[in-house]
Amino acid sequence: MGRPGGWQQADVPSADDAQDWFTGRLPDEWFSALDVNVDRDEITVIGTLPDDASPGAEAEGRISRWRADTKEQRIAIASEAESRYQRKVSWGVRLGETEALFTHLAAPVMTRLRQPERQVLDTLVDSGVARSRSDALAWSVRLVGQHADEWLGQLREAMSEVDKLRSQGPGL
Repeated sequence: MGRPGGWQQADVPSADDAQDWFTGRLPDEWFSALDVNVDRDEITVIGTLPDDASPGAEAEGRISRWRADTKEQRIAIASEAESRYQRKVSWGVRLGETEALFTHLAAPVMTRLRQPERQVLDTLVDSGVARSRSDALAWSVRLVGQHADEWLGQLREAMSEVDKLRSQGPGL
């Protein structure tokens, strides 16, 4: 049995070691720092480029050059990681205050909302905060994520412990 919502830990291989794998696999000269974020659909690799650049066009130009220069290697590394972890790999870089995400997933999510929830989304659309109900829902999720980060982290840790206990339990 899985958790409510149908997702089960067994659906995809563990990616607990993804940060270490990418740290070991990527060329040392690429990044001065590396953040690897994993969910059940995608692994996002965001590296900090070692050079400082002026904000704006110079940073954007260096990011564009790095993206073009590393494309073939990134595709090969992503292919290895996708085979290993069964998730799409997306890339991004930071240079000073500038951050750019390259091709990354925007996974469709189906939900049923009652009128009060739809009215919240429609208010965000009508006020110009969002272009559509879909954008309004994404905006709301980001906002909750920012303000509930500590609580969500604790929840993820607790779920991890439940998964460990479940895997150690008796088989059926």
